[in-house]
Amino acid sequence: MAEEETSIETTGDTEQAQQETVKDFSAQLLKDPGFLAAVQKNMDNMVGLSSGYIENLPKAVKRRIRALKKLQHKMHMIEGTFHEELHELECRLAKNLEPLREQRFNILNGNVEPTDSDCDWPTDQEEEEEEEEEEESKDKEKENKEEEEKNITGVPTFWLTIFKNVPLLNEMLQEHDEPILESLTDIRVVMRDLSNPGFTLEFVFAENEYFTNKVLTKDYTLCIKPDDKDSLVYEGAEIVACKGCEIDWKKDKNATVKVVRKTQKHKSHGSRRTVTKTVKRDSFFNFFDPPKHTEGEDEANEEETDMLLASDYEVGHFIRERLIPRAVLYFTGEALEEDGDDEDYEDEEKEEDYDEENDSDYEMKV
Repeated sequence: MAEEETSIETTGDTEQAQQETVKDFSAQLLKDPGFLAAVQKNMDNMVGLSSGYIENLPKAVKRRIRALKKLQHKMHMIEGTFHEELHELECRLAKNLEPLREQRFNILNGNVEPTDSDCDWPTDQEEEEEEEEEEESKDKEKENKEEEEKNITGVPTFWLTIFKNVPLLNEMLQEHDEPILESLTDIRVVMRDLSNPGFTLEFVFAENEYFTNKVLTKDYTLCIKPDDKDSLVYEGAEIVACKGCEIDWKKDKNATVKVVRKTQKHKSHGSRRTVTKTVKRDSFFNFFDPPKHTEGEDEANEEETDMLLASDYEVGHFIRERLIPRAVLYFTGEALEEDGDDEDYEDEEKEEDYDEENDSDYEMKV
């Protein structure tokens, strides 16, 4: 009996030792970059692979699935017709808004002075401004202030202020871009009809010391209807391509490049020379030179280009849908508060506090 107990204890010790050895070995593997890379590669290769469930369904069920896919195709085609009609409405809307946007342009750039009736709009600051005016005690100070205001035309740095206010645009903005954007006088959108669906963003500039263009353009192509041969991947109207314009930079004023000087020493003679090289640098104006897919590019570069284009499409969509229609509200910051409220709401949708004790659907298991 004693021998059996000793044998059991020995076996238990052996199993425990084996388990500890396995744990140690696993820990060593997890620290090995090569092993982790191999595991990650195998996992990447498994993405999109079928589980075999659909392939092993009975023929009658597969037949019904084909019918469901055909119905899905018909639904997408109807949805495509809806987006065509919506695009036509957006073109009409842009045309109807054009006179009002022209008035905005004239006020911003000091071409016209708004009348008293034009300015008849409530503001939270009216009472404070009235109190400040009453507190003005010296006529001379008032006269100086009025004289200074007369010298200000329009709304200075309107669009530059918006760029600084909006996080999506501020990420693209560099310090060396700011003096150039001070001369930005308007941003417009030109909608194209269904013969060539899409839109063009026009950035209008006053005469400046940086480039000769009066207008910089960014063109976006829309896919409105699903492809009849591949309709099941349809997700509604979306941007599928974009094209910038050439900027005619003045000499030594190109904000998208910088000159790097490097001193080189000759190995044999020991003589030195200075070599200059022009390299690309971050700038908002790279927005007008979007990335392009090149023939024969590897998969990694292709994925990076796709990501950059997706980000570009997001910016173009935002400028057309949000920024241009609500420009003054982004200037004052009011639209940013609305955008923040939307984000908070989305977060609330994703995360909720959970109290299992007060949840009637929660079943305690012992």
